[in-house]
Amino acid sequence: MSLTKFGIDDGPHNMDGLRLLGRDGTEQVEAFIGRKVMDVWVESIEHRGGRRSLFRDQYNALGKRNLAAIQRIVNTKYQRGAAFNRQHPYVEVLFSDVTESGESLDLSELVREALPPAFRRLT
Repeated sequence: MSLTKFGIDDGPHNMDGLRLLGRDGTEQVEAFIGRKVMDVWVESIEHRGGRRSLFRDQYNALGKRNLAAIQRIVNTKYQRGAAFNRQHPYVEVLFSDVTESGESLDLSELVREALPPAFRRLT
């Protein structure tokens, strides 16, 4: 069964990453993609070297723009059930899940703000 009413939770929360909510019938299902997983996923596409972490508004926007791809990844992991997902019905998406899925992100609207001079990395 696929999750319905799937979307990004862009309200206030204290999780360091992309929080997603969906429904399996009447049961609410929470999914999560950690900021570091999002960073590595973006870096695998950008190929810029020297990783720059995403901010909440950036990964929320990426999540909204790529919701269909993310939903396919979450659904695949969710459908495996409790035998393959110890925290079922909570789904934590790992980078290995992203790699296994073959999904890619549309980064066309990703806006990277320039870092202040004090935060520039030395190369």
